Amino acid sequence: MRSFLFVPADSEKKLRKALGGAADAVILDLEDSVALADKPKARALAREVLAAPRGSMKLFVRVNALTTGLTGDDLDAVTAAAPDGLVLPKSESGADVKRLVEMAGLPVVAIATETAASLFNLGTYGDCGPELLGLTWGMEDLAAALGAQANRDALGRPTGPYELARTLCLIGARAAGVEPIDAVYANFRDLAGLEVQCHDAVRDGFTAKMCIHPDQIDVVNRIFTPSPEAVARARRIVDAFAQAGDAGVIGLDGEMLDVPHLKAAKALLARVAG
Repeated sequence: MRSFLFVPADSEKKLRKALGGAADAVILDLEDSVALADKPKARALAREVLAAPRGSMKLFVRVNALTTGLTGDDLDAVTAAAPDGLVLPKSESGADVKRLVEMAGLPVVAIATETAASLFNLGTYGDCGPELLGLTWGMEDLAAALGAQANRDALGRPTGPYELARTLCLIGARAAGVEPIDAVYANFRDLAGLEVQCHDAVRDGFTAKMCIHPDQIDVVNRIFTPSPEAVARARRIVDAFAQAGDAGVIGLDGEMLDVPHLKAAKALLARVAG
């Protein structure tokens, strides 16, 4: 999965548009985008969507945080309709993921950087088991938790605390053996800025991205799909190591390549195959 699209589960219009689009996964949101008074409506609509015939698009549900007292009602409404997974906001550690899995019996993507305490716990997700699908990060709730006046500089770039959250999320996900998913790009009209951010994310090791508007999906899918050139080079690297026998280092196109290059090439090919 390359693209995860958030959609407020209380909006029939937005649900129709999202479900008719090209996102790899749609996240039916019961949390921040839905007012408290509208949560019963959102749960009912989410259940209807999940019960309808599905295509290849994955359907996730973002439940309310475990500390809100609303999570149980969310799960009562949607679990029987078998979403492909849950998105857990404001996860503070791997213990929160395990608690949600025990409650719902469903796979989880955790938003792992939305509280101050969570930044100290990005190394705790490694024993969550196969039910943990990925980790992603977020800036807005973290900024509120830190009492920040802003979370971007004059050029629109995340400031230090949020770059740290991004980096820790990437490292924590890789340490846990799950997918690192980049955060949303909030200015949905700025597709050029989104493209730059997607290229940066792919460069650094993220494999997917959260989205907040259908117009972002084509850009995200294109950039997070390995290019034919990258796939061809990865195959050449794997073949060259195979031909070299048990060599720890090979030469290819005038470049010295060692085992980390081989691992990266195999990982890219596994993504394409999977």
